[in-house]
Amino acid sequence: MTSEASPRPAVEEREAGPPAETGVPSPGALVVVLVGTFITVLDFFIANVAVPAIRTDLHAGSTQAQLIVVGYGVAFTAGLITGGRLGDIYGRRRMFVLGMTLFMLASAGCSLAQSVDVLIVARIAQGASAALMVPQVLGIIGTVYTGAARDRAFNVYGLVIGLAGVFGQFIGGALITIDVAGLSWRTIFLINVPLCLACLAFVRRTVPESRGTGGARLDLTGAVLITAALGLIVYALVEGQSRDWPVWVWECLAGAVVLLALTVLHLRRRAAAGRGPLIEPVLFRARVFSVGLAATVVYFLAMGSFFFILALYLQSGRSLSPLESGLVFLAVGAGYFGASIVSARFAAKVTAKTVAGGPLTLALGYGLVAWTATELGTTGSVLWLLPPLLLAGLGMGLTTGPLTNLVLSAAVPEHAASASGLLNTAQEGGAAVGVAIAGTVFFPALTDAGSAEAYPHAFAVTLVPLIAFCVAAAVMVLLAPGRAARH
Repeated sequence: MTSEASPRPAVEEREAGPPAETGVPSPGALVVVLVGTFITVLDFFIANVAVPAIRTDLHAGSTQAQLIVVGYGVAFTAGLITGGRLGDIYGRRRMFVLGMTLFMLASAGCSLAQSVDVLIVARIAQGASAALMVPQVLGIIGTVYTGAARDRAFNVYGLVIGLAGVFGQFIGGALITIDVAGLSWRTIFLINVPLCLACLAFVRRTVPESRGTGGARLDLTGAVLITAALGLIVYALVEGQSRDWPVWVWECLAGAVVLLALTVLHLRRRAAAGRGPLIEPVLFRARVFSVGLAATVVYFLAMGSFFFILALYLQSGRSLSPLESGLVFLAVGAGYFGASIVSARFAAKVTAKTVAGGPLTLALGYGLVAWTATELGTTGSVLWLLPPLLLAGLGMGLTTGPLTNLVLSAAVPEHAASASGLLNTAQEGGAAVGVAIAGTVFFPALTDAGSAEAYPHAFAVTLVPLIAFCVAAAVMVLLAPGRAARH
């Protein structure tokens, strides 16, 4: 899930457009860019509830099932910072239009896929297109709106992110259950096509073009190094468990470490030469930022993967329909939004110590979910899961926004955009890698392949490392300075 709060980017250059001509902020611009934001975040989470149906229809294996989710997340993550730089150089509206057009075509490809391999490729194309579109949104909002209107626009932006992330499973379950024209899971991708067409019809009328200044150049080497490193990590984790961890998997992980080291060296040299690195190394001099960013990655390892294994447990293990599964997810959503409202009201008073309570609450929720699932087996009522899921949602709501604000509080204004892009990358990357890690535990734990009786045990066992991630995130936050996070 992308961050709920991001720094207001400074708008450097703006070309004349419809909103500027009247001097009145265009509500249409906000609608257009937020629809784009909604569908890209939704498509990461909505696939979770469709995985069981896709596995049955396309005869997908466990590794392929993970790649349907992870492939999108990795492509999305790896391209976010590069996509933002492209918008600064070539125009944010232009890159938004290009990204949305490619996203629409990739969505159509997903809905028409007749094999799981084609679907995986189309999902990767979806993620890459989203990475080109999403980074432009904050820049566009900052261009069109000012003052109180801008504050309201950013608040709506955060609400849309939360709706897409938390309720994606319910929306997907409803679409699959309605089963328009017998398309089943294909509707969750096909619905993007008319939404994109409607946005593309209005974007040039409502959104002015804008660019960054300073002669920024795309750090292509940095983009390739980061993309390759992340790709190697996820590929090794996904393929390793299905192939019994051969030597080449460990070689891939070692190679990723080398690539990350080369990336750091490259970024430092480029910054020293004043050539605009893909990521500003100076950001990491602030301890609250560097430690907080690491905590963000660890936290999203636990959060993003939970939806994946919960959907598998509910549908494959408890034989719930996609809609019934989506309704269970509403308990998480209720807790998330309740805690988010409270967190927003006290955002200015939040410190590192108070933020740490969020992941600890989530760890407690996961523990109770694991215990309840084990006690219920395959016959007990799933309604008993709702209270611990509500608690887990509270933990997510107490963590996501406050942790985001804590990290971004350390970013000086001139590096706010870079900090925001890096934080979004940490979030999406953590969620994608988390799915891969969860899969390496969940699927081997199914001692009796395909048997529903094995799912409660596999689900509970997989929650153990997720609980550990939550505790680790809390400890890491406590290691950061106790300065207040700005709202």
